[in-house]
Amino acid sequence: MPAVDLSQLPDPAIIAEPDFEAILADTKAMMIAAYPAEQREAVSAALELESEPLNVIAQTTAFREMLLRQRVNEGARACMLSHSAGTDLDNLAGNMNTKRLVITPATDTTDAVMESDTSLRLRAQRAYDGLSVAGPSGAYEYFARSASGLVRDARAISPSPANVTVSILSTEGDGTATEALLNTVRAVLNAEDTRPVADRLTVQSARIVTWRLNAKLYFYPGPESEPILAAAESSFRKWLAEQGLIGQDVALSAIAAALHVHGVQRVEIIEPTQNMAISDIQAARCESFTISEGGRNE
Repeated sequence: MPAVDLSQLPDPAIIAEPDFEAILADTKAMMIAAYPAEQREAVSAALELESEPLNVIAQTTAFREMLLRQRVNEGARACMLSHSAGTDLDNLAGNMNTKRLVITPATDTTDAVMESDTSLRLRAQRAYDGLSVAGPSGAYEYFARSASGLVRDARAISPSPANVTVSILSTEGDGTATEALLNTVRAVLNAEDTRPVADRLTVQSARIVTWRLNAKLYFYPGPESEPILAAAESSFRKWLAEQGLIGQDVALSAIAAALHVHGVQRVEIIEPTQNMAISDIQAARCESFTISEGGRNE
């Protein structure tokens, strides 16, 4: 079954953004209450003066509490697969027996290139699929992704009983997996403790389906268009970086949504002319894009 998209989950209730003004008001109220009743009016008046030492103490105390609350938030995020990053994510993934992969080993002059947080998070999320001994698609996909840091995506299907085809998308080039990478994946998937004995396994590269984008943006009347075009291109690049996985369709509505940044009145997509359906052995790749100004709607 598809993995839950953790990026779409709301922040849990334990994470509450601290409000300095609210904390300061509470701090002042506590300070006033600590004095005898006959002194509280004078203390309250003093706390309203920016130059009053008592007010400086209140603000310092409130600011320190805000920092502590923020640290609690960071600690809570570090314990969640959906929010953790870096070494926090490494330790969390380790609980699921999943280790960050090395994409390019270190040399005397360069540091190692390591697997991204996004990829490690997905593999950790799917780690329990690898516990099955029945050969479900999720298990094949988990072990294929874990075989090498060069595996961007993997998709397992069964075209006929006892036959399993695993398609591999590479992080290199246009996504076509090299024979060396396929052999690495084959070695992992064919291990005695991984593949059920009755399965006949085929490991192949995903078939790359290329497409081009040609789009025109129409703007509202207003300032110059260059910043809006730049924002639209940045938004499209961000969307594109998350696309292109195996079996992921190219939808015109998604392209339009990515280009429809603030200041854009409408989007005209000239190419592609229709949605592109991508099968479970294919992956789409945008080989070029042109985003231009179509005019202004008065």
